Amino acid sequence: MIITFYGQNTLALKIGDINVLVDPFITGNDLAKDKVDINDLKADYILLTHAHQDHTLDAEAIAKNTGAVIVSNFEITNHYEAKGFEVHPMNHGGSWDFEFGNVKYVNAIHTSSFPDGSYGGQPGGFVIEGEHKNIYIAGDTALTMDMKLIPMQTKLDLAVLPIGDNFTMGVDDAIVASDFIQCDKILGCHYDTFGYIEIDHEEAKRKFYEKGKDLMLLEIGESIEL
Repeated sequence: MIITFYGQNTLALKIGDINVLVDPFITGNDLAKDKVDINDLKADYILLTHAHQDHTLDAEAIAKNTGAVIVSNFEITNHYEAKGFEVHPMNHGGSWDFEFGNVKYVNAIHTSSFPDGSYGGQPGGFVIEGEHKNIYIAGDTALTMDMKLIPMQTKLDLAVLPIGDNFTMGVDDAIVASDFIQCDKILGCHYDTFGYIEIDHEEAKRKFYEKGKDLMLLEIGESIEL
């Protein structure tokens, strides 16, 4: 599994021959828009954690370009299906065996609405069990006790957690979250994009290190392999 970070919560996952894109927000991200051309991105599936613009802005353009299936909650997929896109609806606690692995839509504590204010269902995260590696993409969320349920079913190799604070968990709560999910290898997301969520990178890494954990803060376009 190869994971590429494109800023905010945008991730590309290459799982075998399948390309999965998560929460595409590039053209509106000043940190990413000059470094990434959305027309170059490959996607067989687009996973959306919730409807906020900083997670969905480029979903339509990329789906039109690639023919990707949009996977999200029932309300979000209804929104895109009405526009002619191929979708796969899910809801909390449900899982589905896709060609790249099993995906479970899990709880998140946040809000969810489209840019026009219309209802975007309830936010969520994704637990993806691939053939060889398992990851948790939390989406935008507060620290929640529901995270303790994840390791009861899935042993995680990596967790993608928001760390920017203000709108989501900050660094300290993300450390607790890593305890809850029993995963010490964390990829940070949802930081630096706006003034409200700028962080001190070295301090964040130090806090994780002092707890025996590894926090990765990737450059835009940088990849890791599990």
